[in-house]
Amino acid sequence: MTMPTHIVAVGGVVENKQGEILLVKTVHGGWVFPGGQVEAGENLIDACCREIMEESGIEVTVDQLIGVYSNTSQYIWHDGVTEIPTKVMLDYVCTYVSGECTTSNETTEVEWVRKDEVLDRITSQAIRTRYQAYLDFQGSVQYMEYKTKPEFQLKLSRTI
Repeated sequence: MTMPTHIVAVGGVVENKQGEILLVKTVHGGWVFPGGQVEAGENLIDACCREIMEESGIEVTVDQLIGVYSNTSQYIWHDGVTEIPTKVMLDYVCTYVSGECTTSNETTEVEWVRKDEVLDRITSQAIRTRYQAYLDFQGSVQYMEYKTKPEFQLKLSRTI
């Protein structure tokens, strides 16, 4: 039996005491909230904290699961060779603990952005949709299936 291959990733919507949201600008994805792939042997909470620290220099606590997403697109990555399988992403609300905004080898800019200006920065429809789920969060976790290639298509949206 062939075991299925999925990428598991986490994202963190980080809010500071001023009500601003942490955004990072990536080389391939433009402005996004920080996150990335869970490494082998790593739990989801640790992965979220690590990814946010690596991409932004900011230490956080993970407070609340707000969304689970399946990107069922299968496509070739930016290198022109690597096949990208289905991705499962879990988004969390996180709270700023400490640190200063610092870029990394994955990010070209890191900024705190007013909550009502975040959607003006994010161009990826998938990330915009996930951020809107954060804005609309009322206690129930959002589940969505979407495809990002060849263009964004929301296939399923419901609370769980």
